[in-house]
Amino acid sequence: MTFSPPPPHTPASDRTRPSRGAIEAEIANRALVTGGAGFIGSHLTDLLLAGGRLVTVVDNLSTGRRENLPSGGHQRLRFIENDLSAALAAFGPQDHFDEIYHLAAAVGVKLVVDDPIRCIETNIDETSRLLRFARDHGPGGKPAPTLIASSSEVYGKSQKRPFGEDDDVVYGPTTRSRWSYAASKAIDEYLALAYHAKHGLPAVVARFFNTVGPRQVGSYGMVLPNFVAAAVEGRDLPIHGDGRQARCFCDVRDVVEVLPRLLHAPACHGRVFNIGSDRSMTIEQLADAVIAQTGSRSGKRFVSYEAAYARGFEDLRERVPDLTRVREAIGFSPKRPLEETIRDIALSMNGAAVAPPPGSFPVAPVRAGDAR
Repeated sequence: MTFSPPPPHTPASDRTRPSRGAIEAEIANRALVTGGAGFIGSHLTDLLLAGGRLVTVVDNLSTGRRENLPSGGHQRLRFIENDLSAALAAFGPQDHFDEIYHLAAAVGVKLVVDDPIRCIETNIDETSRLLRFARDHGPGGKPAPTLIASSSEVYGKSQKRPFGEDDDVVYGPTTRSRWSYAASKAIDEYLALAYHAKHGLPAVVARFFNTVGPRQVGSYGMVLPNFVAAAVEGRDLPIHGDGRQARCFCDVRDVVEVLPRLLHAPACHGRVFNIGSDRSMTIEQLADAVIAQTGSRSGKRFVSYEAAYARGFEDLRERVPDLTRVREAIGFSPKRPLEETIRDIALSMNGAAVAPPPGSFPVAPVRAGDAR
């Protein structure tokens, strides 16, 4: 597919908190989304297409799905099914992008534990190639504004709460492959910030905290789609450990809305941002909420970490982000309640509307210290 040349790129003025209207008026036309057929990437692709962008998606469909992209194609969408390194090598000198979103990665606790080599090599090698490409393939051959997707896993098993972007990180020993994902994403962040410092790459790092929503699959250990699938099918919900570990869940549709705003704010370049919700709840509370919101008769069963993963698996008791930085930068605030997200996931799985059952309840957040 051939795209017509985009209009000249006009950079946003230097301000710490640009208005959404000003950003949308100045946003450029040509976007590259790596991992764009995946869970988060496909929702971002939808958003960019709705905003009038010419979008190129690169995805090898190892964890992404073609059906996540618009059915029947889209006149402003080019889909390249290939490994990222091969796709980047095939681009010519005339292939320039006004914005790049790097979401391609090996993700999920189960995948990380089962295949750490794939996780490490995919995350570090592909990110390095992407940043090298971005350095010379922006408007006029200059560096392209680039967002690097990272993870709350980067914080490791630090005991500090909530997690701030400049906090120290603490990892387990290298003999525990569980920490290889966190280390690989940390290297991605170091690379992005180094390209910003040395080459002037307008890079932004987004650390996602438990993003959830329609199109997410449970094959790689994601808790909410596994819970919803069990509830819809009438199976007991499998809770790892004692269920008292706490997390904060944020709807993917709230998450992707903030990414172009961060990328097109010059004051955000060269910085790291936590993205998610700071509404904490235990995993057992999440299971109860799924059962209530789907009207399921399912029960709960507790599974040891050794049975679920491997001996010596370590999990964090609580993971809560400090959202001060992203709130001050662009006024980010999640809008969709978790109850709505649960029902939408169930709807996407069984094709039938899921109405709140009589007596269903809003999810109660965990008070500070309850899950420690």
